[in-house]
Amino acid sequence: MRCNGMRCNVMGWGWDGMQWDAVGWDLSVKPWQQLAPGPPAPSACLDAGSACRGPADSPDGLCTRLGQPCRTQKPQKPWWQDEWEVPRESLKLVEKLGAGQFGEVWMGFYNGHTKVAVKSLKQGSMSPSAFLAEANLMKNLQHPRLVRLYAVVTKEPIYIITEYMEKGSLVDFLKTAEGVKLTINKLLDMAAQIAEGMAFIEARNYIHRDLRAANILVSETLGCKIADFGLARLIEDNEYTAREGAKFPIKWTAPEAINYGTFTIKSDVWSFGILLTEIVTYGRIPYPGMTNPEVIQNLERGYRMPQPDNCPRELYELMVQCWKERPEDRPTFEYMKSVLEDFFTATEGQYQQQP
Repeated sequence: MRCNGMRCNVMGWGWDGMQWDAVGWDLSVKPWQQLAPGPPAPSACLDAGSACRGPADSPDGLCTRLGQPCRTQKPQKPWWQDEWEVPRESLKLVEKLGAGQFGEVWMGFYNGHTKVAVKSLKQGSMSPSAFLAEANLMKNLQHPRLVRLYAVVTKEPIYIITEYMEKGSLVDFLKTAEGVKLTINKLLDMAAQIAEGMAFIEARNYIHRDLRAANILVSETLGCKIADFGLARLIEDNEYTAREGAKFPIKWTAPEAINYGTFTIKSDVWSFGILLTEIVTYGRIPYPGMTNPEVIQNLERGYRMPQPDNCPRELYELMVQCWKERPEDRPTFEYMKSVLEDFFTATEGQYQQQP
């Protein structure tokens, strides 16, 4: 089977509990250009304890003291673009990361040197064409804030191979000893990264349909990438109606999607507002103490989650905008990206000194 140009009928399905992610890439850039370390920029220099930055890096172009070393990821050997379909023998599965209804996700190595995440399909659990449709969609959506697809194995058991993300899912990472120490500054930076990825999806006329912290993956340097495209769709008329009986994560799903199965990019915006509560509460489940039926009933009465503890007022106001009753009244991801990127500038540093 040739995977380039593959067209598959997509079936709705979820992948709860799976953890994998990747760094997006640009097909116009050769792999060796993407990963090979290059010389430092002319405007950047380091001496004993200081960082000299050019005008592109600092508003005034002046030297500033380096508080701590810049964390960078070690470059791995490049993944050549023509290796879209790889032999199973080239993969060694090392550690199981998770399991679900449709299969498993493993950490492994390709050709003995490139660390990867391998998503496998349990034989007989679903249509191979539906499983491979996710890989095809990932191949068509290339961005630094979206999961990077490496390759596939198309003979059963089918594998989808992506880059391995060291810190796993955002919802789990936020509960770790490292995660609970993150400042509001860093939490908002992560939110801005996710908004950037969703703005790209928005511009391409796609919808994700399963946007939550469990489907955001975190790199060693705390970069966030959007993962799990099993429910994603390309929409041609700004709206998608799910098949009857399809299951959705109720606490993250917009009311119009719960009640009528109608999904738009604005239903993803609603989910992003819920995701923001997960971030500022360090992974707390939304609507604490409520069952799914209770959430549905309360939303119909106009209920919205209250402002979380230690959540900046301006951020909560953004959440409330995401939860507007009428989808057309909700903000765009491009707008939220700009708000989150400039959050502390706009609020004049009210929260910057918080521990």
